[in-house]
Amino acid sequence: MAIGDVIVGMDIGTSKVSLVIGEVNNFNQIEVLCTTSCKCSGIKKGKIINEEEIASAISKLIKEAETESELTINSTYLTIPGKYVTIVQNNILKEAKDKYSGISTKDVYSGLSQIKDIDVPEGKQIIDIVTDEFILDNGKSVQDPVGSLSSNFTIKAQVVLADKDYMRQLSNIFKKVDIDIDGLVPVTLAERSLVLDGNELNDNVMLLDIGAGNTDIGVFEGLAFSYTNTIPLGGDNITNDIALVLNISEEEADKLKRQYGLALKSFIDNDNEILLNTCKDDNKKVIKSSELIEIIEARIEEIFSLVNRDISAQGIKQRINNVILTGQGITNINKSDVAGKIILNIPVKISTGRAISTVRPEYRTAYALVRYIASRPFAKTVASSIDSNSKENILQNIIERIKEFFYS
Repeated sequence: MAIGDVIVGMDIGTSKVSLVIGEVNNFNQIEVLCTTSCKCSGIKKGKIINEEEIASAISKLIKEAETESELTINSTYLTIPGKYVTIVQNNILKEAKDKYSGISTKDVYSGLSQIKDIDVPEGKQIIDIVTDEFILDNGKSVQDPVGSLSSNFTIKAQVVLADKDYMRQLSNIFKKVDIDIDGLVPVTLAERSLVLDGNELNDNVMLLDIGAGNTDIGVFEGLAFSYTNTIPLGGDNITNDIALVLNISEEEADKLKRQYGLALKSFIDNDNEILLNTCKDDNKKVIKSSELIEIIEARIEEIFSLVNRDISAQGIKQRINNVILTGQGITNINKSDVAGKIILNIPVKISTGRAISTVRPEYRTAYALVRYIASRPFAKTVASSIDSNSKENILQNIIERIKEFFYS
C-alpha cells in the first residue's frame, strides 16, 4: 500500500448501501475519513430489481460522504455477491530473468500477467487474481518471492471471474450517478482478514456472512480462496416469517426477534408469555415465547441446511475444519452457532476477529473492502479517483481499471 492513498469502498446489500473512505497513514494503517449508509431495497434475493432506486441511494450516499470528507468522489471499489463469482485455480512456473540477482518485482508482475492467461468462459470477465503461494526452486514456500535467489518460482493463485451481465447492470447504475468503478471484490474475500483471527487465516474455514436478505459463503483452504456462493435467505426472512405466522406488523416482528432472539427452542429457560400489540386477528393477543422461537428456529435450520447442501454438492464440505459466522442477520440470535454445528456437523463459532469489534456492523463489509484493497500485494496503484471525472464507457472502464488493479 502507498502512504496517502485514499480508497473508497462501497457495499450494496439487500437492505442498505454503505460507503467507507479510508486513507493509508504513515503507519501503513487505514485511517477512516468517512462512513455513511443509506437504506435501499433495490436488490432482492441477490438480484438487482430496481436500478433507479440503487442509483438514487448511491447518489445520496456520495453527496453525504463528499460533505463529510470534503473530497470529490469520482470512483469507488465495490463488493460483489458470491453467486456472480467463479473461481479458477491456476499455477504457472516462471523463470527469473536473472537468477544471480534474485527474483525481481518485474518477474512477479510478469508471472501474474501469465497466470490470468486462461480460457475465460463466455459471459465471464476476470476481476481479480488472488495469490496464495510462491514456491522457489528449492521447494520453499514464501508469500513474497522478491529478492529470493532462485532460478524460477511457481505461482499458485486463484483467478476470480464475474458475470458480465451483473457487471453490465452495475455499469448502468453507476453511469447514472457519474461514478467510475475501480474494481469488484467478492464479499467474503473482502471480509476475510477482518472477520477471521490469526489462527483461522491459515486454517480451512468457511466464512458465512448472514445479512438481511442473503447468506454469502466463502471457503478458504489456508490462503487459497476455494469457493464462494450466495444463498438468497437472511435475517429479514426470519422477521417476515414471524410477522406472517403471528399476523403482526413487521416492525413488531423485528423487535421481538431482537428481544427474544434464540435459534433453538431447547435452550429456552423460561417459556414466558408475550403480548402481541399489532395482531390483526385480535388487538391484544398473548403467545408463549416458545411459539416465537419455533418460528426463528425453522428458518435458521433452513438457511444452514441450504448451505450444507451447497457445499456438499461442491464436494468441499469434508475439507472444512471450522465455520465462522458474521453478519447482522444472525449474530444477534443466541445459539445460532450451536444450530449451525448441529446441521453442518462442523464446529461453528461467531467471529472473534480482533478488528471486527472496532467497526460498527452497518459499515463492516465496506470497511473490510477498503482494508482488502489497501493490503493487496503487488498492486501498483490502489487509490480511488478523487480529482477527475471519467467520461469513458463505464463497462470498459471497469475492465481497464481492474486490469490496472492486479497485473499492469
